[in-house]
Amino acid sequence: MVGVDLVLVGDSLAMTVQGEQDTLAVTLDEMLYHTRLVTRGCSVPLVITDLPFMSYQIDSEQALRSSGRVMKETKARGVKLEGGAEMVETVARVTAAGIPVVGHIGLTPQSVYQLGGFKVQGQSVAAAQRLVADARALDDAGIFALVLEYIPRELAAYITEQISAPTLGIGSGEGCTGQIQVTADLLGMGERTLKHAKQFIDMREATAKALGNYLDEVTKGSFPKPENSVEAPAELLRALAADEI
Repeated sequence: MVGVDLVLVGDSLAMTVQGEQDTLAVTLDEMLYHTRLVTRGCSVPLVITDLPFMSYQIDSEQALRSSGRVMKETKARGVKLEGGAEMVETVARVTAAGIPVVGHIGLTPQSVYQLGGFKVQGQSVAAAQRLVADARALDDAGIFALVLEYIPRELAAYITEQISAPTLGIGSGEGCTGQIQVTADLLGMGERTLKHAKQFIDMREATAKALGNYLDEVTKGSFPKPENSVEAPAELLRALAADEI
């Protein structure tokens, strides 16, 4: 409807929908369920689904099976997985089966506790070199796009120039090929605005105001009015008046 090119059904739904503190609790079955809901109302843009924590990390066989379920059980057109060079074999195995893969490096939420929290990544020369090597390795393995999350914008622009796959930045600056954000952040549905997100509307405040107005009108008796209900037909009115019901 608004012309976006790609919709990601992210495992961040664990936080934005399920109320969790991180993305780790969401299951593959839950991701499949939510993806089916999204694709019913979002058939035009390219829909990609996150492979959730521990649905692909054991080995490439597990990743292939999980990815296969996404493709068979939803109308998604690819999967996203987190990790760098250690995911090369997995990416190659999944893409060899004809399943498009989006990579994800930088701040990888499924590794948040190993990273020490939701922190900027790639700030030292050594860390930046590792990210560049990861990006090149994933590109060679066959990813069709790469999410760069929460890394310095200059580094993100450099990586974008180094690989053939388009990059999707989240908190990584304007030098990426495209941008991706959590919808709940854009709509102001959370309790706080993150540094890397811009709130385009305050849906939290608007929703609270609308519900408050509803409660006020119901309490005062100004809603519902006759025009908000269905009028009985004449025959039913006569029966009610004659106490024949």
